[in-house]
Amino acid sequence: MTAIERSRTVAVVGAGTMGQGIAQVALLAGHRVLIYDINPALAADGVGFVQDRIERIAAKGRLDRAGAGDALGRIRAAQSLGDLADAALVIEAVIEDVTVKRTLFTALEGVVAPDALLATNTSSLSVTELAAGLAHPGRFLGLHFFNPAPLLPLVEVVSGHATDPAAAERAYGTVLGWGKTPVRCADTPGFIVNRIARPFYAEAFAVYEERGADPATIDAVLRESGGFKMGPFALTDLIGQDVNEAVSRSVWESFYRSPKFTPSLAQRRLVQSGRLGRKSGHGWYPYGPSAQDTAVPEPHTAAPEEAPDKVTVVGDLGPAAELADLMEEAGIAVTATGHGGPYIQLPGEGQLVLADGKTSVEFSDVVYFDLALDYRGATRIALSASEDTSERTLAEAVGLFQKLGKRVSVIGDVPGMIVARTVAMLIDLTADAVARGVACAEDIDTAMRLGVNYPLGPAEWHDRLGRDWAYDLLHHLDERCPGGRYAPSLALFKLGYAAGDEDDAADGTADDAADGTPDGSEETA
Repeated sequence: MTAIERSRTVAVVGAGTMGQGIAQVALLAGHRVLIYDINPALAADGVGFVQDRIERIAAKGRLDRAGAGDALGRIRAAQSLGDLADAALVIEAVIEDVTVKRTLFTALEGVVAPDALLATNTSSLSVTELAAGLAHPGRFLGLHFFNPAPLLPLVEVVSGHATDPAAAERAYGTVLGWGKTPVRCADTPGFIVNRIARPFYAEAFAVYEERGADPATIDAVLRESGGFKMGPFALTDLIGQDVNEAVSRSVWESFYRSPKFTPSLAQRRLVQSGRLGRKSGHGWYPYGPSAQDTAVPEPHTAAPEEAPDKVTVVGDLGPAAELADLMEEAGIAVTATGHGGPYIQLPGEGQLVLADGKTSVEFSDVVYFDLALDYRGATRIALSASEDTSERTLAEAVGLFQKLGKRVSVIGDVPGMIVARTVAMLIDLTADAVARGVACAEDIDTAMRLGVNYPLGPAEWHDRLGRDWAYDLLHHLDERCPGGRYAPSLALFKLGYAAGDEDDAADGTADDAADGTPDGSEETA
């Protein structure tokens, strides 16, 4: 893998925040760097900003003075596109407009050497479309850095339809040599991160629209049970509701309005009302002029309940198997039986069941509990119950998890709950993307961990949860929420996720249907 030599010049077109950040990365990697902007004053300012950052890095002892002085002498503003003639790589970071970018790259083709790479930092436009008018589209590709570029390690290396594999490998090696973590990606709407991440926002908003829980509770459950660093409501307030909604809408439109990517009507109304998040003073949450003036909504947390002194674990709890040990450690007597289930039998004859895409109202006396990244480490667990669930069963379920040291949020009877349906959709989109050649599973996991700070990549979630878990949950969700959004992808089916359902249908009994036990089989078995 041949990287661009450190002695060669790297040019950045566009002196905004992203352009400055990319220039800083290339500069500290040892290249001569040119910054060009259609406004010469902005290019000069961009150089000044990068130099100031280098000075601050040196002042903090993260770069020696000799190295800083050398770097400061290797960056300058270009007065015209002609000044970029010696650049071995030109990275564009201008406005997200197809016409503007295509005009720029057409002009650059007449300036740079035949072996120079041309790259766009676009996050939403088609690399293939941008290259369509070029005489030599094989050297054109996407290098999608994440903001702030000097700090975030991920770079999506995007090959368009006409990109030469050798050009993509040269760009990959260059970015790797800069200390970044590149991932290979085909030119597809949203690339990796903005495509795969859609369910993290969409499922939370859907639970809210279904009146399952309020934003603060949903955010808390995804953080404290799912292990995500921020909840989607707080995160989109930080990003900007208009920005996040625009990306969601762009991906949806690019996939010909596939139900898998349908945007949120609640978010659309938020944008229409001007509540764009932190930058406008109000989004999902209110924001005052200072931290002291900002009212932080509290998630719903159940009042204390008495824990049961004994339970029976029926069948294999699968992803929740750790609960048996946690209950015993907490002083709850646990009896295990391998027949039936999987569920936890409570003393009052009610059942505690891991979210599976069904609803409590379908069964006689059931409380569902949500998926957790790590049941031992989780500090909050969500429960859901229907109006038919007895007060005793719900109280015992709440008390049980409180006995394990967890805060409990009781939400509405929504199929798949919060963490479980989110993770299942992430797994489904990942399987589909891998099958379509968008990226390999390892690169998708890397992108989601580094690009959006997920606790696990979706393929890692799949390995942990078992090969039929996501398929089963989405199959049940699709039956209860028809329309295609939750229909498991063909890729999931081919990977064997359907095997569990087929086995259940083959050996299900009339007793399963008669006693209302949510044992994972089809209700029609």
